[in-house]
Amino acid sequence: MTPYSLLDLSPVPEGETVAQALRNTLDLATLADTLGFTRYWLAEHHNMRGIASAATAVLIGQVAAVTKTIRVGSGGIMLPNHAPLQVAEQFGTLAELFPDRIDLGLGRAPGTDMLTAQALRRDPNAADTFPDDVMELIAYLDDWDGQRKIIAVPGIGTKVPVWILGSSTFGAQMAAYYGLPYAFASHFAPAELKNAAQIYRRSFRPSKHLDKPHFMLAVNIFAAATDEEGAYLKTSMQQAFINLRTGQPGALPRPVADLEAQVGPVAIEMVEDALKISATGSPQSVKAKLEQLIGTYKPDEIIFTGHIHDHISRRASFEIGARVMQEINAERVAAE
Repeated sequence: MTPYSLLDLSPVPEGETVAQALRNTLDLATLADTLGFTRYWLAEHHNMRGIASAATAVLIGQVAAVTKTIRVGSGGIMLPNHAPLQVAEQFGTLAELFPDRIDLGLGRAPGTDMLTAQALRRDPNAADTFPDDVMELIAYLDDWDGQRKIIAVPGIGTKVPVWILGSSTFGAQMAAYYGLPYAFASHFAPAELKNAAQIYRRSFRPSKHLDKPHFMLAVNIFAAATDEEGAYLKTSMQQAFINLRTGQPGALPRPVADLEAQVGPVAIEMVEDALKISATGSPQSVKAKLEQLIGTYKPDEIIFTGHIHDHISRRASFEIGARVMQEINAERVAAE
């Protein structure tokens, strides 16, 4: 059985408002809660007109409040932007309000451009202390040892599960060393996917947090009734990625019928390489791709994401993803 989860950046489509994007997130979360998704994660990004999840802990609380059983968390909080104590208090508060339902995924990138990072009061060297900051944060969420002078209230004793997120082998090595679950950002940076998975599994040291490796694979999904419709829906995220890489981020573009004619073959090659861990098209095509990815990387969990301009189509895409994963899992159980 391969659990499946959902990563939502609360995309702001062209022609819509931030308020509508946030309402879309709450609607999608309530749907995911009924479809067997294990987790619903939200990500911290700043100074991006196309992403509404900057105040990640606030939005996690809203999602947890409108759902019933699904785990809700961050994918992730960019820890160098914050004091570990503050993050412990925020997620400790969430854990007290929603017991055994909160996850805390941590990344070491700023989640923005360097000018905005300065506006966040981020120390340019803050990423260098990421491992120490993670351990400090975990200590705040752990039981009190009777000696620490500073405690997180709320936070202490909540033991919110901490994940390491990454797009390089650094995060894999760190997660393995500390015995923590690891999520790889293969949905936009797949270059080191194979190496990171191997390093994490090979180097993993059991800990009080986890007795064996837990590797999460991030997969874009653009599912629809036909291959052609899925490819059409995907062009919104392709355009958004090209815009970001060329320094022109904005709202999530509307899909287009002929993307190559609009952006050129060089841009297409770049974006296709970045988004190659994607399942696109009809349910049959999506299933075939997911079976291939599961067979190749053997993830302990898959987390779907996917920026689709039309909210109804986005809902339908994740519904197809959930149904396909249920079929794959049922077939694997039957074969055992």
